[in-house]
Amino acid sequence: MHYTWRWFGPEDPVSLADARQAGAAGIVSALHHVPNGTVWPLEDIVQRKSLIEDAGLRWSVVESIAVPEAIKLGSDGWEDLADAWAQSARNLAQHGITTICYNFMPILDWTRTRLRHRLADGAECLRFDRVDLAAFDLHILQRPNARLAYGPALLDRADIRARSLDDTERAALINTILAGLPGSEESYSLEGFRAQIARYDGLGADGLRRNLAQFLARVLPQLAPLGVKLALHPDDPPRPIFGLPRVVSTAQDLRKICAMQDHPANGLTFCVGSLGVRTDNDLPAMLQEFGPRVHFLHLRNTRRDRLSPEDTAQVDAIAGESFEEAAHLEGDADMARLVSIIVKLEQTSGRTLPFRPDHGHALLSDLRQGYRPGYPAIGRLRGMAEIRGIEHALVASYGQRGDTV
Repeated sequence: MHYTWRWFGPEDPVSLADARQAGAAGIVSALHHVPNGTVWPLEDIVQRKSLIEDAGLRWSVVESIAVPEAIKLGSDGWEDLADAWAQSARNLAQHGITTICYNFMPILDWTRTRLRHRLADGAECLRFDRVDLAAFDLHILQRPNARLAYGPALLDRADIRARSLDDTERAALINTILAGLPGSEESYSLEGFRAQIARYDGLGADGLRRNLAQFLARVLPQLAPLGVKLALHPDDPPRPIFGLPRVVSTAQDLRKICAMQDHPANGLTFCVGSLGVRTDNDLPAMLQEFGPRVHFLHLRNTRRDRLSPEDTAQVDAIAGESFEEAAHLEGDADMARLVSIIVKLEQTSGRTLPFRPDHGHALLSDLRQGYRPGYPAIGRLRGMAEIRGIEHALVASYGQRGDTV
């Protein structure tokens, strides 16, 4: 496995030296200062690559070149925007950077409702609360016909939650959802967000899937001959929110995406945390099935809210959609089993897959010095060390037995 670390550029409070000391050999980065839809200049790519290499690391993965909304919508002019996207990828490939993680989520990138959720041990993590999201949707955003998307139990809870929010809590919820989390591509006002949602009226999952297919059909022939590998990130969370369609959430979704362009360059980012939020996603089976198309790994863990015995079936469904970021070895996903499958995949294919220890808890000096939500230094260092320990134990065990996984 190739150990990488997400770095947001020179303004990132976690330095490249920190990443190297944490055990990373590669860096996952992007030119976040370049506007969406604009070609990444060669000189900016060279400058970023030089910064990384001067620190004794290499730029292993791009995460990400933003896909403009017009491409997702199939609006007039999407072809020119897709060509600009492909040109950015070609410019990267010219300098040996060929793995590109990207997403196709409408409007918002990954979504949470709380950025600094305090845990029993004093650590902090990200949290997605379905009731908080419904309260925002119904009472703050006031999306037209939003009440039709929720059952009676969730409507009641959302109404109660909305009434309980003071001005500070209300502002924090708005900022968390709309201002953009680290790595997010855009931020919006309430009015702007409502306008963006309206653009998707009538598109549906089939329309969004069709637009993804035509995007891949346009860019992949330009990029595959250069050795570029596209790694589509799953939806996060992997369910429709705000009435927006999702098409990268389940095993069936991934099968449809792989079939759009039957070429190894049309690949996936296997994000354990995102896919693991759904109880119907069998992660080991999915990793084995899609392994040949997996070009990048996000190894993080989530924990779905536990259900109380007195909950009704409807309330059970609400709780099951809420989750928090867990320590890498302590969530719902069996990380040791997944690493075992990755090691086997590498042994049988001859590939070395890049992964990064995504998210993690804010611990120790993270809490004293401040951190970007989702990207604490110590929490990610801990996750990387734990995963390295699993991998080394597996490889040593297999070597002693003289066999493979």
